[in-house]
Amino acid sequence: MHRPAAGAPDVTGASLLERRLVIVTGKGGTGKSTVAAALGLAASRAGRRVLVAEMGRDEALVPLLDPGGPPAGHGGRELAPGLEALHIDPYEALAEYLGLQLGGTRLVRSVLRNQAFHQLMQAAPGWRELITLGKVWHLEQMRTPAGRARYDLIVVDAPATGHGVAFLNVPRVVASAVRTGPLRRHTLAVEEMLEDPVRTLLLPIALAEELPARETAELVRRVREEVGIAVDRVVVNRVASAPFPAGLDRLDESLAELPQQLRCGELPSAGALTQCARFLRSRHELGHHYLERIAEQTGLPLVELPELAEGVIDPGSLGRLGEALVQAELE
Repeated sequence: MHRPAAGAPDVTGASLLERRLVIVTGKGGTGKSTVAAALGLAASRAGRRVLVAEMGRDEALVPLLDPGGPPAGHGGRELAPGLEALHIDPYEALAEYLGLQLGGTRLVRSVLRNQAFHQLMQAAPGWRELITLGKVWHLEQMRTPAGRARYDLIVVDAPATGHGVAFLNVPRVVASAVRTGPLRRHTLAVEEMLEDPVRTLLLPIALAEELPARETAELVRRVREEVGIAVDRVVVNRVASAPFPAGLDRLDESLAELPQQLRCGELPSAGALTQCARFLRSRHELGHHYLERIAEQTGLPLVELPELAEGVIDPGSLGRLGEALVQAELE
């Protein structure tokens, strides 16, 4: 775990595996869904009963965790012992909620299938976010017949940073506007869940690059100012390893001292190798610069995940990423 700059507050929290709800967000392209899937897999392998839930238009988690398997859908399905997946559909979640309030879902579903009602709902701001978070609250409240929580950990693959703050702030906005009735009570319950630092954590995912670093700092600032959810670390994905093997820290300089046209067997010329080595060093140094910037601007510890040479292509590589995520917390 990369610590913040000197003078920054030490806000390192408990293990991710000890939370009840981890909401994963980040700029598009940072590997947000991959990290959410890796955390769910690592937690289930550690003996937790885990639900990974997503809310995008298409399912991204199930293809990572169970390649070739059927979609999870709104009803969800078990992917492995102790690991379930669910794709939250806001219309289905709304039908469930209204059905519980009205004592049945047949009439509700017929109304929801009405095209005019659909168009009205498409224009209504905030309801998808509120009903989706309400579904998450319902899942967090579920209990087994023995009375214990059905899930030890729920990992939510949330909207990207551009929409993340608005998504999380909806319960607060609704609670301030609705003064009485069941909607206010249920909204306050969702808000209480989000603002409980023992139960819930927001987990931003970044890259050691300029735009993700900038958006992550802005996200953390806005969360602190506008939303009462805990955020105590940043995961930086795909961090490049040291460019040269141990004992060859100045390899690029050593190569530059050779005659640049020199060739050794089938290898490229010394000049070409020098350019490659210089690129690797500059890329590594630039990445380190952005790591320091993220730590300084957020005041948070960083969890660095390695760049896998083969990428995340199957549950095996996903498992290695999850192991790195959990192991980094222990260092």
